Amino acid sequence: MSGGPAPAFRVNGDLAAPAHFYQVACDPRRSVVVEACAGAGKTWMLVSRMLRALMGEAGSGHAPCQPHEILAITFTRKAAGEMRERLHQWLRDFAVADDAQLLQALRERGVQGLHDPAVARWSCDRLRGLQAAVLEGGRTVDIRTFHGWFSVLLRSAPVALLQHLQLPVRHELLEDDSQAQDMAWRRFLSALLDAPDLRSDFETLVRRHGRSQVDKALRAGLDKRIEFERADEAGVLARSVKRLDEAFVQCVGLRSLADMLDRAPHQDLLRQAIEVLKSLSARKYAALGPDLENALDHRDLDGVIKALLVLDSKGARPRHLGTASSNETLRQAQSLVLDWFEMQRQEQAWDHHQRMIRLTRLLIRQFKAVKLERGWIDMNDVESAALHLLSDERLSGWVQERLDAQVRHLLIDEFQDTNPLQWQALRSWLQSYAGAARAISVFIVGDPKQSIYRFRRAEPQVFRAAAHFVRQALGGDCLSCDHTWRNAPAVMSAVNAVMGDAVRLDAYPEFRAHTTASVDPGQVWRLPVVARLEARGAEDGEPSAWRDSLTSPRWLPEEKQRDLEAAQAAAWVARQMAERGLAPKDVMVLSRKRDSLLPMQLALRAHGVPANIGEKTALMDFCEVQDVVALLDVLVSPNHNLSLARVLRSPIFGLDSSALVPLALAARRTGRSWMALLQAPAGSVMEFDDPQASVLWPLGQVLA
Repeated sequence: MSGGPAPAFRVNGDLAAPAHFYQVACDPRRSVVVEACAGAGKTWMLVSRMLRALMGEAGSGHAPCQPHEILAITFTRKAAGEMRERLHQWLRDFAVADDAQLLQALRERGVQGLHDPAVARWSCDRLRGLQAAVLEGGRTVDIRTFHGWFSVLLRSAPVALLQHLQLPVRHELLEDDSQAQDMAWRRFLSALLDAPDLRSDFETLVRRHGRSQVDKALRAGLDKRIEFERADEAGVLARSVKRLDEAFVQCVGLRSLADMLDRAPHQDLLRQAIEVLKSLSARKYAALGPDLENALDHRDLDGVIKALLVLDSKGARPRHLGTASSNETLRQAQSLVLDWFEMQRQEQAWDHHQRMIRLTRLLIRQFKAVKLERGWIDMNDVESAALHLLSDERLSGWVQERLDAQVRHLLIDEFQDTNPLQWQALRSWLQSYAGAARAISVFIVGDPKQSIYRFRRAEPQVFRAAAHFVRQALGGDCLSCDHTWRNAPAVMSAVNAVMGDAVRLDAYPEFRAHTTASVDPGQVWRLPVVARLEARGAEDGEPSAWRDSLTSPRWLPEEKQRDLEAAQAAAWVARQMAERGLAPKDVMVLSRKRDSLLPMQLALRAHGVPANIGEKTALMDFCEVQDVVALLDVLVSPNHNLSLARVLRSPIFGLDSSALVPLALAARRTGRSWMALLQAPAGSVMEFDDPQASVLWPLGQVLA
């Protein structure tokens, strides 16, 4: 253990010795929730509980369990495989270990009574023979992903439940539902043609916000369809945005917000404000008087608001009229209109919300219809069906009885990545054990700071809810470990500094300083900050000029920013590798977002450093495969200019966008395809009217 403060082990909030901590954590008879930092040995504790559950306890009345009575859940098949491999490796190692090694392993895992020779002998013999006992049983520990376990439950679901959930009886599980979503979107647009009211909703939203933003919002609703439907069934959605008369009592009975303009006190105040504005010497304020008068005469509420409030470019964040607001009449008029502005925003929010609810319902119906016709179910369906099975009053007893007969120990790894729906399903099952004399043991381990699957609806607060449930309903223990066994002191100092700032900002008040057992000091560097870039053509608040996308490359400040940061980081990595004699496999680059990985990969390759983006990606989605597919497309369909552009920009030929501009211009001028121009005789290459085009003609001969 390194110097500094003592390792922070806690049991139910109280500081504890490491030996006592592991005694509680690894005891399979106790229900436990462990919050542990990176490198604290979370999976080690989980698999250790498996071993002790399989062993039983000498003289304690704790009989050994069968492997299939242990259910371990994690979040990826890879993690499940690693957990399974660790268990089997330990069983192999312990089968040939001597007594001293076995006793050490038992002490580390909190086994008590080893000072008694009889207990020590029994425990060593039991641990040494555990592999043979497991193999003789013919069944192994049940280690699954959440979706894998839920799928097992779904296979036992009654047909009536599947019909209620609009799920096919014979089904295929979709790992990726993008195809189903695209098909549902086309059906959604067709359905709008037969539903005038919904079509009006859609067209109104498109006029207000643009097609792209409406599509994005609806697809977000489809991604959150389980939460949407549950909130809709409970009536929460309809009430989540208040109607105008619910939010503002002064609007009760109004047919329209513009009726506010007809009330005598308001009319009098606004007429006085008109005269004040007209009398002002400042021309820009005096001109607002006629504007306000015209809006008031025509009962134009928007015009009244614009005349008395200055809005930003998005029509929000109103502010007063500067020095003109020194007049008491104007101040009162502006305060009145500011109230109307807030009422108007409330009315617009309610209207937008109701339209989005109706359209999202339609889109979800079409999505369900597509899956039902094709015999598809997705991960959300699996979770929803599991929740119904475990929470429905008529079904839960039957399902829980089957689970009770099969499972004695439930262990969940990386619990911080659990989403609320998964936890609700689990809680519905575990709730039946609250206060019961016999209950399964529950072990939950994770670290809310490491929750990275928010895009999959993971919610770190679920960890807090689970800890409270295990403590209160199951009489379990809450443990925390802020001590890492692998991270270097320099790394932990950086973590403590960053998270300490979060504590001071009240962004993560639960954080406690971490300690480490590592003796390697480690190092942490920080590269200089790359100055932020401003969008071109927008310095004076003017909108960017129209760009011909075929002839003018796109310039976005955020993309250029990523390129500059990647270039700086890649240069530093290449220099460190050269100075330290590191191989590419010795270096890992992490990024908060995938968007930054490709620029980093290209920047590293520019320095001669091979780099791969090691994410879980389907083979067809790799850029290299897409480039080859584009090349084949060009060879089969020579007139497909877009595929040819991709091929020329790919590493196969390595041209940049500017080199393709002459080709695009020549194609527009002559009406010929890009391939035809590239394959033209050498003497006609000057048709391109650009010196850069000379590099293109030989490429055409290669493609030919």
